[in-house]
Amino acid sequence: MTTVTSPLLPPLDDFHSLLEEIWDKRWITNNGSFHQKLEKALAEYLGVKYLSLFTNGTLPLITALQALHITGEVITSPYSFVATTHAIWWNGCNPVFVDIEENTCGMDPKKIEAAITPRTTAIMPVHCYGIPCNTDRIQTIADRYGLKIIYDAAHAFGVHRDDHSILTCGDMSTLSFHATKVYNTVEGGALIVNDKEAKQRIDYLKNFGFANETEVVAPGINSKMDEIRAAYGLLNLQQVDAAIEKRKHIATRYRGALHDIPGIRFFNDIPGIRHNYGYFPIFVNAREYGISRDELYLKLQKHGIYGRRYFYPLISTFSTYRGLTSANPENLPIATRLANEVICLPIHHELTEEVQEKIISLIKR
Repeated sequence: MTTVTSPLLPPLDDFHSLLEEIWDKRWITNNGSFHQKLEKALAEYLGVKYLSLFTNGTLPLITALQALHITGEVITSPYSFVATTHAIWWNGCNPVFVDIEENTCGMDPKKIEAAITPRTTAIMPVHCYGIPCNTDRIQTIADRYGLKIIYDAAHAFGVHRDDHSILTCGDMSTLSFHATKVYNTVEGGALIVNDKEAKQRIDYLKNFGFANETEVVAPGINSKMDEIRAAYGLLNLQQVDAAIEKRKHIATRYRGALHDIPGIRFFNDIPGIRHNYGYFPIFVNAREYGISRDELYLKLQKHGIYGRRYFYPLISTFSTYRGLTSANPENLPIATRLANEVICLPIHHELTEEVQEKIISLIKR
């Protein structure tokens, strides 16, 4: 069976050595030495000033909204994993969905401005598949209306535009280090901020609001990364560049083999962008290709190839959200169509050329 991804695992012997060190110190959580080392190492690798580690990728989204005191309405994308919108809901805010751009799967800035009301306080765009949103236009809109921007950058580990990290855009950006991501800590995540004071507030919020042993300054939660996952993450950071390079070769082979198939569309690299090749989505036009996306999806499964329909169905179709006015499919034509066309093909550092050729052959047939 071939799955859409395979977790990047550190060498077991190296991990065992770090576990012995943790056991000797008997300090397994709460801002230990490995936690501090990983925060510093990731900030340097990613090219950001301030980074705070979390125990998963959803809690940074929730905490960012808290830290920026977001209320009212938050404009966001229906074409994402449900955690994006759930974080808004958990903060007592109302999500407002807008359509996406076909060439990036990011939010369409023209639709953002049309969705702003007196209750709008923030925008939460998604760098879908690690493809940067139109950050300049989104920032212009936010500045014009006095809105905060929190980027869901779960897919954008290591992505740069013109030699600058995409994670520095907006007020805050969040990352996921889930096992399915290019870089993982088994479960984990991070919140990227642009100033020291914001970093301090985030660190308070993720530790119950404690500023010191006796003072609680905010109603925080417990979302600290433990020492075991931090040590695991330090080792994975040493091999993530090699894994990304292997993913790049796989993406190049897919593009070379699939470019002339009627009804199959995919994204090419964007000039000036350093991609991480975390996903390889194809979009199936049933009329031109001859069979539907779901027929191809099931055909691949019959041959042991398990892609994923990221992102289908749209968040706006789930029972919690489909009653919202902005969830009307007529307002989201591009997102709706792409959700019905997409399959993310297997792409990871362990995918062999033989298996990839099998996938390509099945699609060509």
